[in-house]
Amino acid sequence: MTVRQDFAPRAGSDDRDHIVVAFDDNRLIQELFGEFDQNLAVIEQQLGIEVVARGNQVTLRGAGDALARARLALDMLYVRLQSGHSIGPGDVEGAIRMATASEEQMHLPSLEPRGRLTMAQVGTRRRTVVARTPTQDAYIRAFDRAELVFGIGPAGTGKTYLAVAYAAQMIERGVVDRLILSRPAVEAGERLGFLPGDMRDKVDPYLRPLYDALYDMMQPEKVERGLTSGMIEVAPLAFMRGRTLANAVVILDEAQNTTSMQMKMFLTRLGENSRMIITGDPSQIDLPSGQTSGLVEAVKLLEGVSGIAQVRFTAADVVRHPLVGRIVEAYDAADRLRASKTQR
Repeated sequence: MTVRQDFAPRAGSDDRDHIVVAFDDNRLIQELFGEFDQNLAVIEQQLGIEVVARGNQVTLRGAGDALARARLALDMLYVRLQSGHSIGPGDVEGAIRMATASEEQMHLPSLEPRGRLTMAQVGTRRRTVVARTPTQDAYIRAFDRAELVFGIGPAGTGKTYLAVAYAAQMIERGVVDRLILSRPAVEAGERLGFLPGDMRDKVDPYLRPLYDALYDMMQPEKVERGLTSGMIEVAPLAFMRGRTLANAVVILDEAQNTTSMQMKMFLTRLGENSRMIITGDPSQIDLPSGQTSGLVEAVKLLEGVSGIAQVRFTAADVVRHPLVGRIVEAYDAADRLRASKTQR
């Protein structure tokens, strides 16, 4: 990719800066720009600049800082395509978020990066998942740096999906022998006893998000074989008691619904050559009123402990529909207002 920069307004032009970005591989242009240039339209809308495509070149016109973000976002998307991966609208938005967060890496007004920005990723033979926000990037990198990782924050930020993707990667590479996925069977005031069927039938609905992520990252037949052989285990938290989980990646999802005793029990299951990832949203606790969340207690007690990483997501990290982020922000604002009234 080459960049021609021109910051002085030309005669007859407006007074905005502009640069021209040229891409060397014409085979990747259509996917980079998107159908009917929809990817460029996303960049144009979100960064408030004008984007005009002609052949293998893109002219960017607007404020200098916005041009820096747009150029870096296009660079990241182009590198992703060169690596053999496809891109979609979510990847475009993710690249814009990453580019916006990394402005400090840029020399302005030259717009030349100090080093090509690389987004952390996890992948299996079936799929590669790339970080779409700086927090996701830190989360993925934490998996390799810490034996125990807490992913804390609202729904839609990719906490569970990325954890399962990492676990699938580890099992596929043979780094660990087992993949264990667990959840507390407490959901939105409902009780297992009211559900039909045996215990497996009762708990499966609560574990469905874990299954979905697993099937997305691995071939269905491999998942089925793993479940049959015990290489992959999906079980409610109660089934973890009394076990030592060695040579495994162990994930506890929806951990805000654990009690203090359950969380301590789970944490002390960690065995040799194992990694543990705990995810949850402290704003969605479904425990009986007055009961302390094991997740909330654990993150306070274990902060700063060697070998443990805590990654906190916010509404800005929501990668589902944009409306989800605004919903989360509205609820967070209401919670802050209630808290301020309580303190008065």
